[in-house]
Amino acid sequence: MQDAHALLSSVFGFSAFRPGQAEIVEAVARGRNVLAIMPTGGGKSLCFQLPALMRDGVTVVISPLIALMRDQVRGLHEAGVVAGALTSGNTAEETDAVWAALEDGSLKLLYIAPERLASSGTERMLRRAGVSLIAVDEAHCVSQWGHDFRPDYLRIGELRRALDVPLAAFTATADAETQEEIVTRLFDGAKPETFLRGFDRPNLALAFEVKQNPRSQILSYAAARKGQSGIVYCGTRAKTETLAQALAQAGHSACHYHGGMEAEDRRIVENRFATEDGLIVVATIAFGMGVDKPDIRWVAHADLPKSIEGYYQEIGRAGRDGAPADTMTLYGPDDIRFRRSQIDEGLAPPERKAADHARLNALLGLAEALGCRRQVLLGYFGEAADPCGNCDLCQTPPETFDATTPVRKALSAILRTGEWFGAGHLIDILTGNLTDKMRERGHDTLPTFGIGTEFDTRGWQAVFRQMAAHDLVRPDPARHGALRMTEAARPILRGEAGITLRHDTIKSAPRRPQVKMLVGEEDAPLLSALKAKRRALAEGARVPAYVIFTDRTLIEMAETRPATLDQMARITGVGASKLEKYGAQFLAVITGEQPDDLHPARRKLAGRDSGSLYDRLLAVQADLARGEAGIDKPVTCSSAQLAKLAEMRPADLSGIVRLLGDRRAERFGDAFLEVLREAG
Repeated sequence: MQDAHALLSSVFGFSAFRPGQAEIVEAVARGRNVLAIMPTGGGKSLCFQLPALMRDGVTVVISPLIALMRDQVRGLHEAGVVAGALTSGNTAEETDAVWAALEDGSLKLLYIAPERLASSGTERMLRRAGVSLIAVDEAHCVSQWGHDFRPDYLRIGELRRALDVPLAAFTATADAETQEEIVTRLFDGAKPETFLRGFDRPNLALAFEVKQNPRSQILSYAAARKGQSGIVYCGTRAKTETLAQALAQAGHSACHYHGGMEAEDRRIVENRFATEDGLIVVATIAFGMGVDKPDIRWVAHADLPKSIEGYYQEIGRAGRDGAPADTMTLYGPDDIRFRRSQIDEGLAPPERKAADHARLNALLGLAEALGCRRQVLLGYFGEAADPCGNCDLCQTPPETFDATTPVRKALSAILRTGEWFGAGHLIDILTGNLTDKMRERGHDTLPTFGIGTEFDTRGWQAVFRQMAAHDLVRPDPARHGALRMTEAARPILRGEAGITLRHDTIKSAPRRPQVKMLVGEEDAPLLSALKAKRRALAEGARVPAYVIFTDRTLIEMAETRPATLDQMARITGVGASKLEKYGAQFLAVITGEQPDDLHPARRKLAGRDSGSLYDRLLAVQADLARGEAGIDKPVTCSSAQLAKLAEMRPADLSGIVRLLGDRRAERFGDAFLEVLREAG
């Protein structure tokens, strides 16, 4: 079996595994059944791509979206790996190339959609292909209660039994219930080796804002990140269109995406987002699972997501390259009302509705958190964490107050009006606003009328919003959204418990913020030049820019400024194949001149210890080519022989004779042996 670290460096260009990857790669490579739950952007794909190269035979990857498959296949081709996908989006030439690679035994990874499993011929084809491992991407799609359920995922367990090969399942969004479903449906209930890797994405900055003027808030947020790729998620199709138009009018490159668009129009947006730098896509969550672009620098939610899992998955599309990325979520009382009603008016059984309300409560608890948001988020997934310093509440702690008395007043107003009214009328009661509706219903005579003068209307709106977020009150769809008290509120009403809330800080209209820089001011011009070179190469090859190099790789180039191909080879993300294809071109941008052309045998050693050893052997050969006195007949070794010597490092003269032959060993043996021993 090939060495994992050697392949990690030579093929993928990484000097080390990310946390948790090494153990998963080893388990998958050794043929054990594996379930791995890893954070979005945590490097899941490497955990089946690398074992596929280490093992004999073909690894079949079952993936839910064509765009995702094509994207991974393109990236593997750039890294020099023989991979292919059989999808309805293939050209005839692409399909022929896959079959040819299967026939000659060179194909290592074959991507297929779960729908292909419905075909009776698929199992026979996979048997003939010599499949030795099944990898399942986005394994949570097997969950029948999940929002990404794909019925054909239920056939995967049957395929595993038929082929009798190990299966590795990967997902970023699996709570305990979904994990049980995965184990039952994919592994027949037999517990696989399970890896639950930390959910933390420390490079993501977390922020929430209460809605004031949502369009202005989004425009201001985008202005601070102009020129950077981003996604804005909206709750409705109509909003994606109007907000995309507003962003375009503000000078951004922006487009919209939702499930109601024609398939061709959606493909155009997907292709633009993959290939264009700095494009903003304003979308519903229909734009999601197939997004594998590693250099999305920010994700904003113009509306509250459905659940904490949905929120986590959607923000996880930012910063997959590990470089800093920003997230921001807008929310307000209308969002809370809408999400509650959506659950209550759905067709799910009562126990499912209760679970969905609990998930929404977790998200609202994150939105209305009093301390570090990352602690709250990771706490939901069962992880403890120190304050992160990279969320809005760590940077600007909120002002809080003991809200027990105001909340009891609000609950009393709800009960004294029979739980038939919304927040607007209840606030009028508490503030003593004598409206016609108040007089008609006699609510001006209630004991609660006018007892809430400590807050104005806006202050009470904040109290009611936070009460809803704490699940003390819920809208009743049978009463046109009137607020009803929950069981959680009763201890507060009875004086058995207290509650602390945040003072809302109403921000003045923000000044146009400065654009956030990915690198320091002195490195910014070089980063722009590197991006321009990347864009030109990507357009020429008709591939997404990040398939050439990710933002993170270009940032490292701009900051470290490699001056040789050896130094370039040590940049994260520059594997042997990409160094061969692009190394000299990017080096020329950095140094301003074309680098010396290395022999292919030497170029393969770039960035490795054996590369510098090759150079020392070459220098010794130059000194002794005509013998010690400089008068003998010239003798030289080929570049391939020197490269083999540098890699194999024989420990004695007989080893050198085996590699070089008697004549060359006689001329260079002792000197080469001395260099090799010094190198250790």
